[in-house]
Amino acid sequence: MKPLRYFPALAVIALLIGLLPWPSTIWASAPQTELDRWQVMLIGAAEKPGTAPPAGGNWQEAHAGETLVELPPGAKGVWIRLQLPSTESWLRPGILASKTYGLNINIYRDGKLLYETTRDYQVEMTRLLLPVDSSNEENTLDVLILTNGERAGFLTPVQLGEFNDLEKSYMRSELPSLLLGVSIIFLALLMSVCSIFLSKHQRSFWISLCIIALTTGVLIASYSPLPYLYYPSGGRFFSALFELALFTMFPALGYFVSETFERKSPRFHRFTRWQAYYSLFGILLFLAYSLTGDKLYPIYSIVSVLAIGVLMLVQMVWISVLSISYWRRGDSQARVLAFGLLAFALPSATDLILYYANNKSYVLFLWKLGFVAFVLSLVIILARRISNDYKTLLSYSKQLELFNLSLERTEKLKIISDLAASVAHEVRNPLQVTRGFLQLLSKKDDQQNQGYITIAVNELDRAAEIITDFLTFAKPELESVSRLDIRELLEQLDLIMGPHASMHGGRLVVVSEEGMEVMGSASKLKQALINLIKNSVEAFGEEGLIELSARAEGSEAVLRIKDNGEGMDEEQLSKLGVPYFSTKSKGTGLGTMVTMRIIEVMNGSIIFQSQKGKGTEVTIRFPLVDQLASSTVKLPH
Repeated sequence: MKPLRYFPALAVIALLIGLLPWPSTIWASAPQTELDRWQVMLIGAAEKPGTAPPAGGNWQEAHAGETLVELPPGAKGVWIRLQLPSTESWLRPGILASKTYGLNINIYRDGKLLYETTRDYQVEMTRLLLPVDSSNEENTLDVLILTNGERAGFLTPVQLGEFNDLEKSYMRSELPSLLLGVSIIFLALLMSVCSIFLSKHQRSFWISLCIIALTTGVLIASYSPLPYLYYPSGGRFFSALFELALFTMFPALGYFVSETFERKSPRFHRFTRWQAYYSLFGILLFLAYSLTGDKLYPIYSIVSVLAIGVLMLVQMVWISVLSISYWRRGDSQARVLAFGLLAFALPSATDLILYYANNKSYVLFLWKLGFVAFVLSLVIILARRISNDYKTLLSYSKQLELFNLSLERTEKLKIISDLAASVAHEVRNPLQVTRGFLQLLSKKDDQQNQGYITIAVNELDRAAEIITDFLTFAKPELESVSRLDIRELLEQLDLIMGPHASMHGGRLVVVSEEGMEVMGSASKLKQALINLIKNSVEAFGEEGLIELSARAEGSEAVLRIKDNGEGMDEEQLSKLGVPYFSTKSKGTGLGTMVTMRIIEVMNGSIIFQSQKGKGTEVTIRFPLVDQLASSTVKLPH
């Protein structure tokens, strides 16, 4: 399953590769011939072209490096003379000029019309795909291209090959961009539906992102020649969508960037607002241009091509600078977003620079790759946020489970505490009286009953210990609270419990740092630690070892009791502190309960860790005296 982790990255790489402007010859399944030279003749504004170029015209040599698509003032089109070599090596030969500028295109051979296409909307980029006759001789084609724009002609070399292969190769090279645009539009619509679940503050930011995605998808889809070629009747509609998306996207992008960077650049925020006013003016001018025909086209072309291009270039450069600055001082999530914006802004700025540097004959494509990188950064942020939310939810559920267990334990302890307080005093007095009379009887010379009396006294003492534990658990208040030196207390404990461990075939090792003081009762803390050490001694095997250490960690004194005894499994470990649960045959479980209660009233915490056959480690934490002095926690009296 591990290779599947790399599938999203591979899919993105494949998409980026598909969006690159690969030559159409890459997709061809049969050999093709590339025609990279042709002749160009300009057509003046007053000329009326016929079915053939005028004799003795001013022809200019053009080639793939210098296509001569830019028209000088006063020209309305061009004649292109194309020399075709022999085409007999193909069953159905054809020619393909994948990047062609022009509105009306006619193709003639010997004055005979072979191909004709017209457009009544201002989208100059098209393609020329034409089947030609199979012949063993060279042929000359005259291509008439008319336009009212600034460009006309072949932007790329003409491909000669099998007609079906040329058509398929063109579709394969252009289809990824169209599919990308449609996919982004669909994603934007889904995002807009999701906005109803957001708060009012979040919704404006989210809607700006929806607008960016929607307009970018429309720009990518309507920038592709395919919709105009296969749905020519909707050409005006696609063209209008492109223009409106162009004027809408960049104010939305500016608002999104300004809000993302928390308006830390007031100048950029003002620039975005001014750009919004300019876009509104551009939209109104576009509506006027659409209603009045081509009369306003010269003015509109300046507004929609030149001026807005400069504004977009300034915006992209500015976003790049802000992204770099934000990346340096942001957290990991902010850096991912800043990288995504930078990956979108830099290629877009590069595209615009190359577009104007090549006299507007450059085909923009880097900005598509940049937007894919931007979307990828948003997906990464969303995935990380979902992961963090899942971890938070999992942590919350665990905390809730621990809280419920603690609440259940507290309820049980409350019941036992109430029961112990009411029963212990009533039972203790009769036991003491019985013990006293048994001691009097033991003084009589009755050897036959002496053993029974001794057993009875020992059992009474054991019952008294249990009742004492009951009282300690029921009323764990500390009679006297003082500063306790941990090292001094552990040294006393070593003197008391060291021999006890030796008697059971083990040893007790005590290590402690100096200068650690906590607030509490020395007798109660000794009782709690003795209970834990006794448990470790009773779990001894061969060569038993108990390590008791104390050290300061931050503002806490940490005591650790570690043994190499038989240990406990997870089920036994989870039941520690439960009334009447014990791993010993004659144990009551009250000793561990009393220990936990003593540590609790001293504002401490206790954690048990154990593995079956490997021993048990108990970690106890108490706040140091300095920490208590600055805290509002009060010790019970």
